[in-house]
Amino acid sequence: MPSPILEVRDLCVDYVTNSGDVRAVDHVDLTVEAGEFLAIVGESGCGKSTLLFAIAQLLSPPAEISGGSVIFKGNDMVQLSPSELRHMRWRDYSVVMQSAMNALNPMKSIEAQFKDAMAAHGNMSAEAMRNRSAEVLKLVGVDAVHLRSYPHQLSGGMRQRAMIAMALLFTPDLVIMDEPTSALDVVAQRSLMIQIKELQDRLGFAVIFVTHDMSLVSHYSARLAVMYGGQIAEAARTASLFEKPLHPYSVGLLDAFPSIHGPRRVLTGIPGSPPDLARPPAGCRFQPRCPQAMPECAVRQPGLYSVGDSMVRCLLYEAAQPGRPE
Repeated sequence: MPSPILEVRDLCVDYVTNSGDVRAVDHVDLTVEAGEFLAIVGESGCGKSTLLFAIAQLLSPPAEISGGSVIFKGNDMVQLSPSELRHMRWRDYSVVMQSAMNALNPMKSIEAQFKDAMAAHGNMSAEAMRNRSAEVLKLVGVDAVHLRSYPHQLSGGMRQRAMIAMALLFTPDLVIMDEPTSALDVVAQRSLMIQIKELQDRLGFAVIFVTHDMSLVSHYSARLAVMYGGQIAEAARTASLFEKPLHPYSVGLLDAFPSIHGPRRVLTGIPGSPPDLARPPAGCRFQPRCPQAMPECAVRQPGLYSVGDSMVRCLLYEAAQPGRPE
């Protein structure tokens, strides 16, 4: 089997404050295969965006990686210098930010921003840069005439497509996306998701897609990682997780989304709030909100247990582990 293009091993990220360190990413492990679409989902504040920025090596103070490694194409990016990382960004991996209006420079045209990225990371002639800019913009379904436009002259969907086009300037092996559809309406979300998947199938790059909306990635991702309280609560193939979620938190997330198919049912929310990561619960972090909590859940932290092809962090599945009595 070929090695994964990305391996995150025992990764921890802390926010260092005067009142104490807050661990936003707590001993996370995950892998991404070449050409794979991995989605990371969870409520706001669960640590998914912090994890993404740690993988991309874009954390800024007070956040810092306090342990673990991020192995990308054989290199531990945690150990690389800023100049080495600058050489890899855009060429080997790229990032699509959550809000294109904030990520794009409002004082420059789309073409000027594309040229800046290519000039900083390549050695191309002015004509080659113009041609490549038009080519990638057409890839995402936007007419090349809009290269002369400024961000404020484009709709939200077109700005996000321009950001994706910018991320594909050098055809990287990995594209990391932080909720790129969050500011769009439902129709624009679906259109953009179809476009992203078609581009991935055509160009072969891997995707890490962070979102709070599980239903958004249900038909596009190959695997799904559910985060809660800075930890991976469940990781499985997307179809398996939607068909039979194992972690009570995953069940709660799915029950909170309506379906346009099948019988009508009452939606149920998850009571309570995510844990305060400055003072996380002593046992399972989901225990205060869990409808299946047992007394031991309040005092024992669950491991990440293997159940078939899935991984789940819940004591309900501890007894089924090899070497333990049923």
